[in-house]
Amino acid sequence: MELLIVTGMSGAGKSRTIDALEDIGFYCVDNMPPKLLSRLSEVFLSAGSRFERVAVVIDLRGGDLFYGLFEELDQMQKEGLGYKLLFLDAADGELMRRYKETRRRHPLADLTPGGLSEAIRNERTLLLPARSRADYVIDTTHLSSNQLRQRLTGLFLDNIKNAMLITIMSFGFKYGVPAEADLVFDVRCLPNPFYVDELKKRTGLEKPVQDYVMQAPESHELQKRLSELLEFLIPLYQKEGKTQLTVAVGCTGGQHRSVTIAERLYGHLSETEQNVRVSHRDISRS
Repeated sequence: MELLIVTGMSGAGKSRTIDALEDIGFYCVDNMPPKLLSRLSEVFLSAGSRFERVAVVIDLRGGDLFYGLFEELDQMQKEGLGYKLLFLDAADGELMRRYKETRRRHPLADLTPGGLSEAIRNERTLLLPARSRADYVIDTTHLSSNQLRQRLTGLFLDNIKNAMLITIMSFGFKYGVPAEADLVFDVRCLPNPFYVDELKKRTGLEKPVQDYVMQAPESHELQKRLSELLEFLIPLYQKEGKTQLTVAVGCTGGQHRSVTIAERLYGHLSETEQNVRVSHRDISRS
């Protein structure tokens, strides 16, 4: 049985995550007390192939019960019961915006006299151990529901025990560095198509933009050196047992230079790595 434990910040998208996981074949259980984890695993294992893939949401809605999670995970490891931990995160400002839109009550609201912002800060502190132990971290700050679904599908459509997933992500520095990034490369030093009228409203997925960026010798040299660096680093991360590597490539707006280089890196790695994805976080921004 493949067991995926989903946790993270309240408002970061756990409900949408469960919906997406169900669509790709997971049996999902929401808001379960951690103490039932090992028992749940035994029940599903005895039930046979019907429950080959199970996802369980455990978060602070369970109150004090949540704090038994780490003891339970340690015990499961001793008993040889495998699992993966997915942590969902988002920036504090975005979490506040979502709560104000939905008018839902934060699970720590009654325990925090300082209001919503303090409740979010306290929750982030309480969840630091879970984030540090996570096999996968997804920051949903800038992700639409469809983009989150695509990210989850890329991660978990196949067997979650597969080799390390490598995500090459383009982004715009003006919108912030992706929180889930393991490596960040700045390509703002390359020729910028934004200042060319006929290219300004196009993206790095289109050949004219790619040609403009790559016409400079330094663009080819930078791509070559980044490719060589990743070829060196990836086996080291795999040797350490890392399950997910996010390589973020940034330019100013995340639509031209970063997309071009991300696509080139993706194409290069796809020739040698089986589990590579490409994602363009800010390509649709106006």
